Amino acid sequence: TCQYQQRIEILVPEMRLDSQIKAPVMRGVGFALLAALLFGASTPLVQRFGVGLGPWRTAALLYLGAAVVSLLFRTRRGAEARLRRHHLPRILGVALSGAVIGPATLAWGLQRTSAMSASLMLALEAVFTVLLSVAIYRESMDRRVVAAVGFLLVGGILLVIERSDQGPAQLLGLLAVLVATFAWAVDNTLSRPLADIDPSAVVIGKGAIGATCSLL
Repeated sequence: TCQYQQRIEILVPEMRLDSQIKAPVMRGVGFALLAALLFGASTPLVQRFGVGLGPWRTAALLYLGAAVVSLLFRTRRGAEARLRRHHLPRILGVALSGAVIGPATLAWGLQRTSAMSASLMLALEAVFTVLLSVAIYRESMDRRVVAAVGFLLVGGILLVIERSDQGPAQLLGLLAVLVATFAWAVDNTLSRPLADIDPSAVVIGKGAIGATCSLL
């Protein structure tokens, strides 16, 4: 009985620690899935309401809206670090890649290909993000990640081959979306060191700089 009691006394703290680790991870996964859902839903909306605006004005409106909404709903949280002056070069790189080049090339491509094809092609953002993480941050890839990247890459190649028979406009549209996915992968990679910064401040800076550059 004493041995079982000692074993339980050892296991209970371990179980509590394990649950404390899993809780924020699952919360992060949930937010990531919600972000993916909202991003996927925005693609057909950009195609529908971006007609006649042009890619640069579309990009400017998207990120100006993001900056304004983040400013209106921003809350002060003491646990999150503030945005400092030495963060500005990284914010500028994030804005140029993720708030200027990415949305502009996506808007241009959506006017030349279907929203469904563009949404499928956008999955390659994950491929580029993984490859950049491995190249820059030396992250490891297990077999499941390699398999997932392989399936996504094959899917993108098959999509390009299938759409190439429907004329050069469709192919150019998909290639523009491909450029957008790489731009957002660069955005993801540059944003990693900003993970501890107040997210509202990051979005405001990224949106304001991106909207200004796109308008100019």
